[in-house]
Amino acid sequence: MTEPRFFLGYGERLTTRIPPPGGGGGTEPAYTFQEAVSRLRPLVQSAADTLSALPSRACPEDEAVGVITLHPQWMSKSAHPQRLLDEYDLRQVGSRPVTVQPEKWTRLAEPEPTASSELYVAGNRSSFIRWAVDLGEQPAIVDRQIQQLEAVRAPAVQDRLRNVPVPVSDEPEPLLLEVVLHASESERDNFIIEGFAAYAEALNVFPDLDRRLHAGGLCFLPVEADTHVVPDLARFAFLRVARPMPRLREIAAIERSVPVAGLMPAPFPTEEAVDPDLRIAVFDGGLAADSPLRRWATPHDPSGIGPAHEGNRDHGHAVTSAMLFGPLVPGQQAPRPYGVIDHYRVLDKDTNDVYDLYDVLPRIDRVLKSRRHELVNLSIGPYLPIEDDEVHPWTALLDEHLSDGNTLLAIAVGNDGNHPNPSEARIQVPADCVNGMSVGSTDTQRADWRRAVYSSQGPGRSPGVIKPDVMTFGGDAAQEQFLVYDPTSAPGLAQINGTSFASPSALRLAAGVRAHFGARVGPLGLKALLVHAAQPNDQDRHEAGWGRLPTDVASIAVCEDGMARIIYQGELTPSQYLRASVPLPAAPLVGKIEISATFCYATPTDPEDPGSYTRSGLGVTFRPHMQKFKPNATVPTPQSFFGKGALDTEQALRSDAHKWETTLNASHNFYPRSLSTPVFDVHYNAREGGGAAHDAGRIRYALVVTVRAKRMPQLYDQILQTYSGILEALTPVVNIPVRV
Repeated sequence: MTEPRFFLGYGERLTTRIPPPGGGGGTEPAYTFQEAVSRLRPLVQSAADTLSALPSRACPEDEAVGVITLHPQWMSKSAHPQRLLDEYDLRQVGSRPVTVQPEKWTRLAEPEPTASSELYVAGNRSSFIRWAVDLGEQPAIVDRQIQQLEAVRAPAVQDRLRNVPVPVSDEPEPLLLEVVLHASESERDNFIIEGFAAYAEALNVFPDLDRRLHAGGLCFLPVEADTHVVPDLARFAFLRVARPMPRLREIAAIERSVPVAGLMPAPFPTEEAVDPDLRIAVFDGGLAADSPLRRWATPHDPSGIGPAHEGNRDHGHAVTSAMLFGPLVPGQQAPRPYGVIDHYRVLDKDTNDVYDLYDVLPRIDRVLKSRRHELVNLSIGPYLPIEDDEVHPWTALLDEHLSDGNTLLAIAVGNDGNHPNPSEARIQVPADCVNGMSVGSTDTQRADWRRAVYSSQGPGRSPGVIKPDVMTFGGDAAQEQFLVYDPTSAPGLAQINGTSFASPSALRLAAGVRAHFGARVGPLGLKALLVHAAQPNDQDRHEAGWGRLPTDVASIAVCEDGMARIIYQGELTPSQYLRASVPLPAAPLVGKIEISATFCYATPTDPEDPGSYTRSGLGVTFRPHMQKFKPNATVPTPQSFFGKGALDTEQALRSDAHKWETTLNASHNFYPRSLSTPVFDVHYNAREGGGAAHDAGRIRYALVVTVRAKRMPQLYDQILQTYSGILEALTPVVNIPVRV
């Protein structure tokens, strides 16, 4: 029997810095300067009048927030109207994606509804008045960046209210709101928090400032109010949105384990974890004091948490079983765990209290700040489908923790995928984390798998359109049940279904790679390997993400005949270009060559700017043949590799939206004559609030490339020989078992 060929590491040794290619010209504005002045003069005047009419108490330090809509052709970071804002002492405090139909554009076709952005800009109310006066009396002094604007307005009360019920009588109707303010945690924004507290008190409204959460430039806080006064509350100048307080997801019926009589038990493994030093964090409902899983799982109760709830604890037991062993098989010994679990109980008997979201998230936050875990599972979250124009605090706070690329967080997407309303069937918060790995559920482990009917669907928000990221078996009552250890009769079995168990099963596969290959594969590398190994079916990306994961580590780590898989891991520097060579053998190529590639990177985020949420983006150019040039070109001819087609939504995409996606994955076939030292040229773009970044740092990335040639069975050995001393086979520290 031949020794297995394990995937090749240190692909980053095949990367070099290169000078940037020559740039092209910009886009001519759709409006002349005079047209822009004529169009915007009445709009700016109306906005200034509306803001001036606000109660002074609603405008702390006499500041207010206006809204500027960008022309769809002027949304790149280089086109940000910063000079215009500076001219009138205005500052951007946020943005949101919108669809607009401009009056004119420079394209040949007639204008049509197109993706754009609205900028929230704050400043003294006199600044808006001065802008209006200048447009009317001396427009020549106004910066020409007004040609890049489509509209200007003051925020409307109805735009700030989401699903707030209309009063049905004159009687008081108490309501708990989640209010979002344009206010960061910085001391410079304290005046906004203090101003809101005073304004709320005047309306007999009660904000819970002690429970407030900050993420980026936003402040989230619970507010108790009478429904009748909510419209007045929404006039506060820095209020972004107010909505009924969402609740934590309750344990659905399908996620309650049911003992199954007549099934043979699954004996516990006799060995300890493959890597006892690999500690995996699970946030859930806890473990019972006498749980048999405590041999491999240590329960932790944070200070101040209430007593455990039996149903939540049973859910935590099932999630822990799935994390340790995956789906069990009656009569077969459970597989050896890859690591050990730190199970943090973040739910208690009062978890369904109206303030639960603001109590549970800080418990998770405190653990993540300790930086003790590279692998984390989250099978709980708000009962709230994601929105395209707002980011929830759970998503924002978790993405902030994950932005350095040192943690892989698996997140269950939720179980409302069969909801008749498509907007309610979308993935649930915080599965829209761009730095996490959201996991959906398949209905069977067989080859003819489909999305389980309950598994919540995409698309995600742009950026982050392909959600779920991956799929794996989570059980389906009509097809195949997911089996876990019964909490009261283990090693007896219980059946259960849900994305809560698909998520830890997916993370378990990552733990298997990590346990066998050690720290040579970091968290981003693990995510890239899983996405790369996922196999799609004929279902839409919005249902199946990048595809279903394999069930064993060998499918990821072992290269078959005619195949070589290489992993690159490193850092990218802003504005610089990195050239990553795709290794091919020195021997002549024979037959069609398939090249598959997956990029994953971690990025800081701007929660206040959902349409420009990721601060980092990769412009990836594939050059298959380094000796082929177009006439007068100075760089080899590029070829599309990561096309935006897979990311299109019903709403038209921005022209540059694709480069801000944190996961790129594609595969293409080539004839031998079309390949000669192929490379990926990678440009790291940095932005902040949709404009130029002020102080961008390096970001971590992982790239996985697979080269296949069916007619070259020795491809792996030939590549390893050609790149001897550069690429190295990553040999596992522990033998990889056949069964996972």
